[in-house]
Amino acid sequence: MNRSYLAKLATKPLDVQELSKKTAIHEAGHAAAIYFGNKQQRLPPICFQIAITGFGQPGQYTPKATQWLARVDGGRLIHTLPSSVAEATREFSDTQAQAYLKAFDADMVNLLVGPLAEANYIALRDDEIINSRLITINALHRYGGAADLQLLEDYLACLGLDAEAYKQKLGELFTAAFNFINHRNHWRAIIGLANHILAKPRHIIDCETIMAVLNAHGGLRQKAA
Repeated sequence: MNRSYLAKLATKPLDVQELSKKTAIHEAGHAAAIYFGNKQQRLPPICFQIAITGFGQPGQYTPKATQWLARVDGGRLIHTLPSSVAEATREFSDTQAQAYLKAFDADMVNLLVGPLAEANYIALRDDEIINSRLITINALHRYGGAADLQLLEDYLACLGLDAEAYKQKLGELFTAAFNFINHRNHWRAIIGLANHILAKPRHIIDCETIMAVLNAHGGLRQKAA
């Protein structure tokens, strides 16, 4: 899960600051979905971290960078995609197969939350309306979602769906991701983590710190699933 911007050296400091803000929001969205979403569904906890690098001065988060890279390292419940989910779960019990499919769906939703969080931030910044009818899956390419959408396609390919089932599944995943960022406490936690990313000089934010920041800004207000 990563978000990257490729841009010429900004002529105004605010330009680069805005790019890094979008990057932080994007990755904070992924992190919040992994932590809160998986927890609410009683899925296994995952250890992950956020790494941010600014090229120009390798390994440093610097406004002199011409390219920003941010990524969530880890965070996927399905570490290796099978060629076919049906084949991978062929010898599973019904309970095991359901748990596998639940984890599969969670990973896909978590991929969508990152670019959707970025889209939501931009809409709020520009005082525009955003809802699940005004933005499409393909539009997420404009919000750093290219890599996320490619990985989502890789997941969906494993399901062996026909065209109609594929469209329905994509709609369900998109709705789930949009509902996640539209939750007030989730959004508050995403903004809190994004601000933490921007405020700290460190370039690796460990899992314990991520969870603590998310809980401090939104998690403690949520009812148990």
